[in-house]
Amino acid sequence: MKTIDALLSEGVAGKRVFVRADLNVPLANGAITDDGRIRAVQPTIAKLAEAGARVVVASHLGRPKGAPDPAFSLAPAAARLGELLGTEVAFATDTVGASAKETVAALADGQVAVIENLRFNAGETSKDDAERGAFADQLAELADVYVGDGFGAVHRKHASVFDLPARLPHAAGYLIATEVGVLKKLTADVKRPYVVILGGAKVSDKLAVIDELLGKADRILIGGGMAYTFLYAKGYEVGISLLQKDQVEVVKEYMKRAEETGVELVLPVDILASTDFPDLEGKTPAEFTTVAADRIPADKEGLDIGPETRELYASKIADAETVFWNGPVGVFEHPDYAGGTRAIAQALVDSSAFTVVGGGDSAAAVRTLGFDENAFGHISTGGGASLEYLEGKTLPGLAALEV
Repeated sequence: MKTIDALLSEGVAGKRVFVRADLNVPLANGAITDDGRIRAVQPTIAKLAEAGARVVVASHLGRPKGAPDPAFSLAPAAARLGELLGTEVAFATDTVGASAKETVAALADGQVAVIENLRFNAGETSKDDAERGAFADQLAELADVYVGDGFGAVHRKHASVFDLPARLPHAAGYLIATEVGVLKKLTADVKRPYVVILGGAKVSDKLAVIDELLGKADRILIGGGMAYTFLYAKGYEVGISLLQKDQVEVVKEYMKRAEETGVELVLPVDILASTDFPDLEGKTPAEFTTVAADRIPADKEGLDIGPETRELYASKIADAETVFWNGPVGVFEHPDYAGGTRAIAQALVDSSAFTVVGGGDSAAAVRTLGFDENAFGHISTGGGASLEYLEGKTLPGLAALEV
């Protein structure tokens, strides 16, 4: 995979460099609530601009349905990028239309522009190779060189991620190089004990990575909504907790394999349970009881791991040499159910291990809960991409950069 440093050594001054970034940031009433992904790609963009490139930044945001939707405009992200770079960033109000062409044509050496949300064009996400390729052809007209640095999208076979690099000289940006380097530490020559913490809502989202990690991790700690399918598979009643009954037999098989292979699969021993899902808007005080994991009342649902489980999990992390964490272990958006996720984050901070927070909601949680990002070994910008890499899948965006 060609690096951006190699690209810079060849000279980029005066060239139009298309940077496929990941500016898919969360918005609330048009305001960015977490700019981590913009900050992550800033070094690549700044370095190219300093070298005299005419930088064209592109990204998706949210899931518009192949047509313009003001709710998913990249305008706020472009403005924030300009603040971080300390310079004006031009913004095109379309992807490959008149505004994009005029905005790019007006760039001088060292200037930066952002074009509108790529998913406003149906060709970006099309499953039809010809339609996707046609959009990639239009994007290629805006640039001389391609730099892939949107790690959060490399698991998608989209026009700007997979097809466009084939049409232009290309290289990997600093963020992708860093992300891949970190993930290699989780898959090859891993320092042990290797502890994996998996949370989030659905066990079905994590089955493939559990299947892969059963042969690699020393301990797997389970939390979040997915834990209740494991508890149910052990014969426990889980009340009205999130449960995927169609996955119970698979989970039973995984628990059996873990026992046979010596992998320590650790489940919650106590739970914060309530009859009502919490109000995440007003965040009114929640009413809950702490119950043993095998005694969740029929009218209650589990919403966070309890205090005994927090201590147990911290003890399982304490002697680790490598830790990967993907998925909150409770409804961290509400302060009354954030304690479990906070305890996991604190255990990682206190650990001397190489710690990786696997993007998505986990990354949002550590920032929301006020942790210093520098206290972790690495905070990934791509939860889905990280998981698919650990599953051993070929990621289209990385494969395209390796050609």
